[in-house]
Amino acid sequence: MLATPWPAPFTDPGWLFEVKWDGVRTILTWDGRSLSLWSRRGRDITATYPELSRFAPRDACVLDGEVVAWDDSGRPSFAALQQRMNLSGGARAVEAARSNPVTYVVFDVLFDGEDLTHRPIESRRERLAGIDLPPPLVASEVLATDGEALYAAVSEQGLEGIVGKRRGSTYRPGVRSPDWRKVPYLRRARAVVGGYTPGEGGRAETFGSLVLGLRLGEHLRWIGSVGTGFDDAALSAIRHALDEMSIDESPFLPDPDLPVATTWVAPHLVARIEFKEWTPAGRLRAPSFKGFLSDPPEEITWAAEGPDG
Repeated sequence: MLATPWPAPFTDPGWLFEVKWDGVRTILTWDGRSLSLWSRRGRDITATYPELSRFAPRDACVLDGEVVAWDDSGRPSFAALQQRMNLSGGARAVEAARSNPVTYVVFDVLFDGEDLTHRPIESRRERLAGIDLPPPLVASEVLATDGEALYAAVSEQGLEGIVGKRRGSTYRPGVRSPDWRKVPYLRRARAVVGGYTPGEGGRAETFGSLVLGLRLGEHLRWIGSVGTGFDDAALSAIRHALDEMSIDESPFLPDPDLPVATTWVAPHLVARIEFKEWTPAGRLRAPSFKGFLSDPPEEITWAAEGPDG
């Protein structure tokens, strides 16, 4: 069951609210003898997270939750989780479980000796509370009614956002349901456009993404590329403007990860960007274009807009 994106936090006595964890959605199944972990796409990821295999309750159950990794300060870190996601098992996965352990944050139970998907969320949460979850498994806490207060708290902590779940709602596998609403906490930054990548398919005549940077001295430090947030009219208008600004040399500092086949442009346009977080490498994670600003590009510096700005 998937949540519907929602534009703003809300408070409603008909809803329950909990933290939206920045991890990998995972279904855990225990048949009374063996444990299995399944990704959202139905891939068996049991061997990837051997530290979760210690869970062995008395009765068969199916749990829904999020595998989460943590940074050195104890905050959820998708970058730390990425170091675990591609390990298919074996000695490397076992070593990673010791050096970079994960937690399984459980927020629903679908089976506990019987099918619970037809029961309301309150009943499923009661059944979840009755299951002994040994570390590194933990139940997600629920805050009744006041979604705005929870959103303010997660925003202050820089967490990913909140999820609201309608009281009385059942669990609908495979459905993106309006009974669940996700309200992400998004960060905002200004960035200078230093180039664009070629488009494909329906965007072959415009561009694929804008290549973004922040001023560091006389050049731009690359912080990522944004390819979402544009409508068809904006794509055409922006491409026309970019054609007028093309230059032969890159305005960026050397970076081996800069997109290939980039067309460079004079660094005059300032874009407003929403994104989830800064990666450890100083890149924007999941950026979305929100428009252009009239701010002077020379003010859009790494010191002002970067992770510590």
